[in-house]
Amino acid sequence: MFRHISITICFTIFGLCGYTQLPQFSFSQLDSLQKTEPRKVVVFIHTDWCKYCRAMEETTFKNREIVKSLSTEFYFVTLNAEEKTDINFNGHVFKFKPTGNGTGTHELAEQLGIVNGTLTFPALSFLNEKNDIIYQQVDYISDSDLKKILKQLQ
Repeated sequence: MFRHISITICFTIFGLCGYTQLPQFSFSQLDSLQKTEPRKVVVFIHTDWCKYCRAMEETTFKNREIVKSLSTEFYFVTLNAEEKTDINFNGHVFKFKPTGNGTGTHELAEQLGIVNGTLTFPALSFLNEKNDIIYQQVDYISDSDLKKILKQLQ
């Protein structure tokens, strides 16, 4: 009984605070999504160890206006740059490239995230409906700056 009451209270608090979960899609879902409803794509390229990536997850991507825009106008995809599984995207299979003992970078992270010859985290890659890169942004992005970018790309 107490557990049921605790769960109810948690959901109520989240509801009152306006907590909204940002829907995330995988690269494998994009082909069918684009056929059903073409949209631009926002790819968030991150790593587990990147403190600025975590900061964006905890602030920028929890902003209500950003969540609404990314949910209704775009498809939002996250990509761990150190992902070891193959990813089939846009008719190509991208693989993990080891660079040392237990380290490496995924080819798709390089393809979408390299700006001026460097892969920096976090990175956002904006794609059009045909999966062409139309804009890239590296480093931490505040919610106010991301709002401006999203508005320009809509």
